[in-house]
Amino acid sequence: MALSGIRRLLSSPAADLRKALALIEAGDRPAAFELLARAAKDNLAEAKYQIARSYLEGAGVPQSAVEGLRWLERAAEQGHLPAQSLLAAFHVQGVPISGPEAGDDKIGGAVAASLFSNAVEQAKPDLEKAAFWARKAANGGSAEAQALLGFLLTSGLDSMRDEAAAFELYKASAAAKCAQGQLGYGLALLRRAKSSEDCKVAAIELSLAADAQLGTAQYLMAVLTERGEGVPADPELAVKMFGMAAEKGVRSAQARYGMALLRGAGIEADPVMAETWLRRAAMQGDPEAAAAVGQLYATGGTLPANLAEAAIWLRRAAEAGHSGAARALGTMHLAGNGVVKDVTEASRWFRIAADNGDTQARYDLAGLAVQGRANAEDSAATTAWFLAQAETGDMVSAYNYAYCLLEGVGVEKDEVAAGVWMRRAADTVGNAQYWFGRILAEGRGVAQDAEGGRAWLQRAAEAGVTDAQVALAEMMVNGRGGPRDHMSALGWFHRAASQGHVGAMYAMGALYGGGHDIMWDRAIAQTWFQAAAERGHAPAQMVLGRYLARGLGGTRDRLAARDWFERALAAGQVDAQLDLEALPQRPGTPTEQPHAVPAPAGA
Repeated sequence: MALSGIRRLLSSPAADLRKALALIEAGDRPAAFELLARAAKDNLAEAKYQIARSYLEGAGVPQSAVEGLRWLERAAEQGHLPAQSLLAAFHVQGVPISGPEAGDDKIGGAVAASLFSNAVEQAKPDLEKAAFWARKAANGGSAEAQALLGFLLTSGLDSMRDEAAAFELYKASAAAKCAQGQLGYGLALLRRAKSSEDCKVAAIELSLAADAQLGTAQYLMAVLTERGEGVPADPELAVKMFGMAAEKGVRSAQARYGMALLRGAGIEADPVMAETWLRRAAMQGDPEAAAAVGQLYATGGTLPANLAEAAIWLRRAAEAGHSGAARALGTMHLAGNGVVKDVTEASRWFRIAADNGDTQARYDLAGLAVQGRANAEDSAATTAWFLAQAETGDMVSAYNYAYCLLEGVGVEKDEVAAGVWMRRAADTVGNAQYWFGRILAEGRGVAQDAEGGRAWLQRAAEAGVTDAQVALAEMMVNGRGGPRDHMSALGWFHRAASQGHVGAMYAMGALYGGGHDIMWDRAIAQTWFQAAAERGHAPAQMVLGRYLARGLGGTRDRLAARDWFERALAAGQVDAQLDLEALPQRPGTPTEQPHAVPAPAGA
């Protein structure tokens, strides 16, 4: 060959391309760009593809998604498979992407690589174009494109969904040992699994993808390992795999790893690290993680309590649809803990939680309605929900609906209908037994029946309903609906008082104070009056003052008596004024001079 021919061969476009690829392999893409440009002029598709990569990565030339896309299209139109695959991924992302060596854990993996964090040019995803180029590359034998096309046929537009075709694409990609194909194929097998053997086959494919460091595959293998599906159950190994996937940014893995650290499940508990991982997941939009962070700050413990911080995270979770967080936020607004005290805002969050299926939030909303603190719309909606649930056989809802009818909460008052619903619920619901007993005893919407009312109150009292125990005891003291029975009444009052019922404490003092069919003991009586008085019971405060002023319980203490009379008077017990006036002045109190009585007008 002549020397000129050798020189032409050494400086040919193919030679330029080889030199450029060698420079790229050596990590010197900027030096390769001039050679690539010369080779591209001779219409070499690989040179055009590498130029596209240079623009997309900003290597040797200013970064430009527009130029990168233009050169990718040129190479793809010539049938260049990597260009077609990368172009498809470009259209899936809709934003500039790095080269295929970056690799991430999405379906399509290497071809659907990470986004440029400093990208300026923006483009909208175009799944139709993505499917067009992925199909071309897949038909040409690109395993990565097969995986990407499988993803589009599985999770893309409804018009392009084809589960059967996606399954075959994943299978072919996995057979070519493409990690993204193995991930997609494993998922497809798992969805079709009907036996433990099917799960084992799926787990094999997913484990191969996990070994290739795909975070999503590591997360799925962690789930399978935790459950013992397709692989032996191993909680500690599962937590390690959640941790590996969390490190790769998989949101669900971050949440699961954080919860494991929080609970000490399969790993030593570490609330500080738990908060870190849960926070990361929450920042990516995981509502469960956000709710957990909120709960951490609300309850304190190892981390310092911070109700304002708790409210921020609970709000984030609630706005993402977490019903428990919405209810917690409502409770915080109701009490003014960490947020402004606002019944309207509390009601709004209770309503959101209730609409998302939180049954307790409906009862919280109902509680506001019964207290007259909810708006008419919420009261009506709550009552309607109770009726709907009651008609399905929910007797707790039947009781609540009956109560709404009885008191006119969210619905027009109807004592007759209230009695019907309350009777239905009374067979199983203790509070309904109590209210039905009252309905009969008071004759509300029905013929008065004190004996029947007392019988229902007895059932409710025996079921542990404190108010029923007090109401039954009162009927026994007064002999309503049956014989007087002060000893039994004393027993029921005592049970209610032991559960903190202040009225029952006062009644215990009254029974022991004398005038009833039991042995009186004023020392014991004073003890019960004091218990009730200290809990704000105004009549007990006045009676306790009298005991102390006169020494009825064994000890006279007029200063203490005066204090209790003053407290009773402030609470509205006007009779305490006379008791106060009968006491000697406090030591050191100046004697008041009598006021001059004005002469009658016209005198």
